[in-house]
Amino acid sequence: MAIGGIIGNHGRSVVASRVAMFAHLLFLVTAVLMLVWLLRFRGGINIQSEDPDQIFNVHPFVMTWGFILLIGEAILVYTTVPMNHRAQKMVHMLVHMVAFILGVFGVYAAFKFHNAAVAPDLVSLHSWIGICAISLFALQWLIGFAVFWMPGTHELTRAAAAPAHVAGGLAIFLLAVCAAQTGLVQKSASATPGGTEANLINVTGVFILLYGGAVAATVMLRMAARHG
Repeated sequence: MAIGGIIGNHGRSVVASRVAMFAHLLFLVTAVLMLVWLLRFRGGINIQSEDPDQIFNVHPFVMTWGFILLIGEAILVYTTVPMNHRAQKMVHMLVHMVAFILGVFGVYAAFKFHNAAVAPDLVSLHSWIGICAISLFALQWLIGFAVFWMPGTHELTRAAAAPAHVAGGLAIFLLAVCAAQTGLVQKSASATPGGTEANLINVTGVFILLYGGAVAATVMLRMAARHG
């Protein structure tokens, strides 16, 4: 007998809820680690500062707290928020919108830092992946709004589009996680090898990766429970 048959749909739903709770815990740990790094080792966060480093620090702070982590929480809404489906959709859409706005602000902070530091824009793999992720995210949000919220869309069309919407959203979320990893690698390379800051950066990257994996696992378990 297949494992899915042994566990059953209810069992998969229970496991999905527990993995989602674990993801929330990873959210908190990741957020704290990022804040400790930026305040303890990077001199603080200030978009109005004359210090280019403090301007730059807005970028990883906002992109982690406001983009990656909020996207993940918006995805987890369907598993962890005890509301009816329409209310869940509304929260999902609004949290994604906030994440996008903060993501755009994070990109602005990076460009402002480059301008202050007289450094070229969009030359690293991190920047290419990041711009790709936020651009695809905007497109995904617009398509999702048009298909799932605009009046006149047939229910059959929405049902047919739902799997692609879920898969596309998860792929974009994981692309954002990948962008974060490449950005942290850049900063780790400039820190003292084996030092406290370098280790903290690496640990933060591991927790971001674990968070991404937990969110993805929750989605897959929830989908399996729904269609199993």
